[in-house]
Amino acid sequence: MTVVVVGSGHNALVAACYLARAGHAVEVLERDEVLGGAVSTVERFPGHLVDRGSSAHIMVRHTGIIEELELDRFGLRYIDCDPWGFTPGIDGRAPLVFHRDLAATCASIAAACGESDAVAYRRFVEVWGPRSARVMRAFGGGPTPGRLLRSFWGLDAKDGGSALSREFLQSGDALLDKHFRDERLKASLAWFGAQSGPPMSEPGTAPMVGFAALMHTLPPGRAVGGSGALSAALVQRLRADGGVVTAGDAVTALRRAGDGWRVRTASGRNLHADTVIAGSHVLTTLDLLRAGGFDAAVLDDWRRRIRVGPGIGMVVRVATRSLPSYPGSSVGESARGLQFLVSDRRQLRLAHGAASAGDLPPRPVVLAMSFSALDPSIAPPGEHQLSLWAQWHPYRLADGSEWAAHAEREADRIIAEVDSYAPGFADSVLRRFVQTPVDLEREMGLLGGNVMHVEMSLDQMMLWRPLPELSGQRVPGAPGLYLTGASTHPGGGVSGASGRSAANLALRDLRRSRFPLLRKR
Repeated sequence: MTVVVVGSGHNALVAACYLARAGHAVEVLERDEVLGGAVSTVERFPGHLVDRGSSAHIMVRHTGIIEELELDRFGLRYIDCDPWGFTPGIDGRAPLVFHRDLAATCASIAAACGESDAVAYRRFVEVWGPRSARVMRAFGGGPTPGRLLRSFWGLDAKDGGSALSREFLQSGDALLDKHFRDERLKASLAWFGAQSGPPMSEPGTAPMVGFAALMHTLPPGRAVGGSGALSAALVQRLRADGGVVTAGDAVTALRRAGDGWRVRTASGRNLHADTVIAGSHVLTTLDLLRAGGFDAAVLDDWRRRIRVGPGIGMVVRVATRSLPSYPGSSVGESARGLQFLVSDRRQLRLAHGAASAGDLPPRPVVLAMSFSALDPSIAPPGEHQLSLWAQWHPYRLADGSEWAAHAEREADRIIAEVDSYAPGFADSVLRRFVQTPVDLEREMGLLGGNVMHVEMSLDQMMLWRPLPELSGQRVPGAPGLYLTGASTHPGGGVSGASGRSAANLALRDLRRSRFPLLRKR
């Protein structure tokens, strides 16, 4: 089987690796000169290896893909973020420090919030740890009703599952209010959950908060050398199995040709493929099908119903003289994981409301990550590097102004927000690189500035992502074409699960075409 993979995002590369490992001829075509899509690292400043998109890897470490593809043989190495989360102390109160060790975390919560919330947190982890593990199991394959049922079968089933399903469908805020009293603890966990995009006031966001419980099993990991080290290892694995990766040659059209596909590229190549794995944004894939003559009315209907949303956020990457110094905290506590710079959920709600109206947040909400503290190789001696992710920021501004007019001023506000928690931080900044929602789209094809491709709302998850008729990672009327990437189940974030599922679908279909009797089973 000859396979063409569109795009070199990590899901596309995962699919390519599984297919090449199975002995098929695979070529990956990437429009960019940099491989890896949003899981890539480049030298933004002299001596600094800076991530273009993702920074911390959470889900992929729970999927088994790293072990199945033996990526350690190709240079991939992770350092645990431990502590994995940190919220600064304010008004003389102790910080919140989320260790991998549950007892240490509960001790921190007791000191910062009181013993009752520490007891509640232990219970939260005991309940939501197994639930989140089942969610990861559900992410491991296609979102069919049968598979989803099997993934959760027997979990809290004493009442027939009605209470469990209700708790999964509730909002993250409702879950937090049920368990905890301290607002700063609630805000920290809500900010963790909101990294998926939706505010924790939306129905179905409880599991996004509950996923924090799984961090005590295996915390976020930092790939040595930057986020792109994962993509680099996948490329090396692919080439070792005979696969080909071509950078700087965008696919411009996908046309059905006989029993296969004709793939046209910007350089003028016309490739034949038995199978195509589309790892690009789903709307980009629909455009490629349109260019290849696919039914325009069907494509228009799908496009109209897929909701990208107003955008999620922006990033400021900074080179600094030193790490942030949070009063009353050591660097060992604060610098190794995700720094939740929020103390009240009201700040989150105001930011999301503003973005929904096309306005900048009244006060930026920032997640700071200082991974040079874990991996000194990404910064030159005597310097550090931070990624400052701020949410929510709209892609289109209501007043009609261009993002270029706001980028530097908004970066100033984001840096000032960190400085308000870690005085002196702003003075330590040597250089910075700003990525607005428009920049995220332009550089990495993240349409609408949405790093999750399409909104991670309840109606666009699981068996509805991105639409019910596309949720099986197949395209009706386009046999041999498979979808992968953040546009598909299980959604955004670094997991690789969608890529593995797409490869398994292609391999299963190939077996059925070779052995027709299997179709009857």
